Amino acid sequence: MGAMTDKERFHAIMRFEPPDRPLYWEQGFWGGTIERWYAEGMARVTGVEGDPAYGDTVRGPATPSEPGDIRCDDAIREAGLDKRSQRVPVSMFLCPPFEERVLDDDGERIVIQDEMGIVKRASRDRDSIPQFIAWPVNDLDSFERLAADRLDPNTPERFPPNWAEQTAFLNAYDGVVALGGYPCGFFGTPRYLMGDVALLMGFLDRPALVKRIIDHLAVLWETLFDRVLSEVSVDCIHVWEDMSFKNGPLISPALFERFLVPAYARITRVASDHGVRVVLLDTDGDCSELIPGFLRGGVTGLYPFEVQAGMDVREIRRRYPRLQILGGIDKRRIAQGRSAIDAELERLLPEMTDGGGYIPMADHQIPPDVSWENYRYYRTRIAELCE
Repeated sequence: MGAMTDKERFHAIMRFEPPDRPLYWEQGFWGGTIERWYAEGMARVTGVEGDPAYGDTVRGPATPSEPGDIRCDDAIREAGLDKRSQRVPVSMFLCPPFEERVLDDDGERIVIQDEMGIVKRASRDRDSIPQFIAWPVNDLDSFERLAADRLDPNTPERFPPNWAEQTAFLNAYDGVVALGGYPCGFFGTPRYLMGDVALLMGFLDRPALVKRIIDHLAVLWETLFDRVLSEVSVDCIHVWEDMSFKNGPLISPALFERFLVPAYARITRVASDHGVRVVLLDTDGDCSELIPGFLRGGVTGLYPFEVQAGMDVREIRRRYPRLQILGGIDKRRIAQGRSAIDAELERLLPEMTDGGGYIPMADHQIPPDVSWENYRYYRTRIAELCE
């Protein structure tokens, strides 16, 4: 078998066919991780795009990125990772976004309205978790105003002024081209509109409002997907849903089936109509109870399978043999040195890669307790075990 491009390699893996080798991907890194690696000798050639804070996410190759995202080509090159997946640069949520503005400043803490319209209190240097005060949607009227002003799929500004140039670049790209991703999801996105508690209660006491929001988002993304996929050769759809925690999903399987599965089916049907067969969904925590619903909605793969939440990709593979799986390598073990790395990787490899449908990578962003030496060893061992 001759050498494949990253695009060819991705599609072979997703079709459970043998590639020339695995894809060398990672979901991402903390800003503090990149700082540590530079201090420990990682070559600084390009530096970091975006000036991330310690806890910010620096996107890895598995997370689709576009110009303006926080990225570090030095980490990708020096760790021997494959080229980054490209995200189609179309605004998929609020357009225009809210203007970020300071509403109050007492000298130590500030109250701001952010670009999503969320009002929150934070420290002046914004280095800690903020206190959330208000959300842009609290009833049907406020949602209808927001939908009219900022959720119209036909707003011209959703597409960049150099759209023709972008489509030419993406159509010629020999890596993976993706559409969607953060913050597009039928649970994750309404959380930004209503807040966690109001949304979770809304499924029960304001179902008409929640359904209206989900239905409008489905129309928004159906319309945008149809236009983009008519012009751009896309390899996969990404959906972002932070909807699970350590002990299970935040929403019951029954409510998930009622509200979200039909919405997934709408957008995945548009993707399928345009020949896109891979739909990858990002959700943290233990989402195992929701996997049957994801599959019924047209989702074909999941990531990152957090080990500390009880997600074992070997068991998931046994239960769902055609589910595409990305991740599932315990990031905590990477920090513990060579013997721990060996034990963790040998638990999964090459068993998982031999059957196809699997991309080996950590079960979330690489944290700052992982040294540069340990990270390079971990990536080297993946190659040795899988090739």
